[in-house]
Amino acid sequence: QVQLVESGGGLVRPGDSLRLSCTASGLTFSDYAIGWFRQAPGKERECVGSITWTGGSSFISSSVNGRFAVSRDDAKNTAYLQMNRVKTEDTAVYYCAADWKGRGSFVESQYEYWGQGTQVTVAS
Repeated sequence: QVQLVESGGGLVRPGDSLRLSCTASGLTFSDYAIGWFRQAPGKERECVGSITWTGGSSFISSSVNGRFAVSRDDAKNTAYLQMNRVKTEDTAVYYCAADWKGRGSFVESQYEYWGQGTQVTVAS
């Protein structure tokens, strides 16, 4: 069956960098756009970035623009969320999701498969 597994979360300090990974199995990874979402306590889930299935384009939310970046390595069936200069407000559970032949939508309902999430806590 399809599995998306996020890793790389943890406790970091403000200003640190962190890279999350999303490793997929059970699907043809190169056919899927990948979106990165997060949900902070008491808040709705939001998309922070995505990358098209071709990898030709990536998109970053204005809420994290300039600090986060999305990439993919199809040979490793893995997508990445690079988080730089993290802030306390970046504390959330981070999820990756897969959208077949997707164009990098920020809309949750576009995504067919979801990971279980990884916790990122930013605190001094």
